[in-house]
Amino acid sequence: MELLPEFVVRHAETPQEAARLLAGDAGARILAGGTGLVANMRLGLDAPSVLVSLDRVKGFRDVTELGGVLRLGAGVTLSRLATDADVGRWAPALAAAAATVAAPAHRSAATLGGNLCLDTRCVFYNQNETWRNSIGYCLKYRGDLCHVAPRGKRCHAAYSGDLAPVLLVLGAEVEIAGPGGVRRAPLGALYRDDGAQHLALARGEFLAAVLVPAARHGTRVAYRKARVRGAIDFPLAGVAVALEIEDGRVRDLRVALTGTNPCPLLLAGTGEFRGQAPDRALLDKVAKLVQRQASPQRTTVTSSNYRRQVAAAIARRVVSELAVPG
Repeated sequence: MELLPEFVVRHAETPQEAARLLAGDAGARILAGGTGLVANMRLGLDAPSVLVSLDRVKGFRDVTELGGVLRLGAGVTLSRLATDADVGRWAPALAAAAATVAAPAHRSAATLGGNLCLDTRCVFYNQNETWRNSIGYCLKYRGDLCHVAPRGKRCHAAYSGDLAPVLLVLGAEVEIAGPGGVRRAPLGALYRDDGAQHLALARGEFLAAVLVPAARHGTRVAYRKARVRGAIDFPLAGVAVALEIEDGRVRDLRVALTGTNPCPLLLAGTGEFRGQAPDRALLDKVAKLVQRQASPQRTTVTSSNYRRQVAAAIARRVVSELAVPG
């Protein structure tokens, strides 16, 4: 670990002030829980000159229900997400997913926004300066070569946040604040399929809140993941599923992945399962769909094929569990 670089902390009072501070310095970063940012700073992966704190911004840490939508400020901690009565009633799968992130001490500081904007990860990137220098820097940081796929010019570092897949299957939207004001967009629009630059945020923009619509009556949602250890470790593969069964047939099915691609992925093509019985044939189709769209690379201590197979197996198991009445 490196010594922390020198920086200045600025406390924004409004979203407009925060956007101005971010836009005014290319080295500025948002400071919320800091569990990801400070770790990167200690590894020498980031050296922000200014940290913009949002603690004083109204609504940053609030949970409020507004007209059939649950608004979650980006500064809400994962501990609160896991235990808040309103979150547990509105989106129990989101609360359950938050409870699986890292360890209790991390969850007490880590935030919803930090987890959604989590930096992508790779065994060739998340190392100390001496280690990275010894093998030559990578495409994501100071180099021009991807050690995972040396013949390509694309970064394959994987996104590993736990909350995004649940929010994707719930149809969540985000409020993004910036120099031009606040804009609203589907959660998926926050990301792009690029391990080096996976957030689609313009300079001065930041995630201000998440808007979770009420799930349709009868929709059941769950999240499961695999990791090397049962705590602290990031998911090797995680799957969220939203399933609605009507008269013994699939009315709606949505599946989202994390840990396998450079951004959280809402599977395409699940609409073709409408009207089908949730039997073994359907489970096989779901597993194959996951295998086709998941694109894990050699970015973790386990093989890419293992993570693809695990993602498919988890998806199959979760759909099967949710299909059981009651």
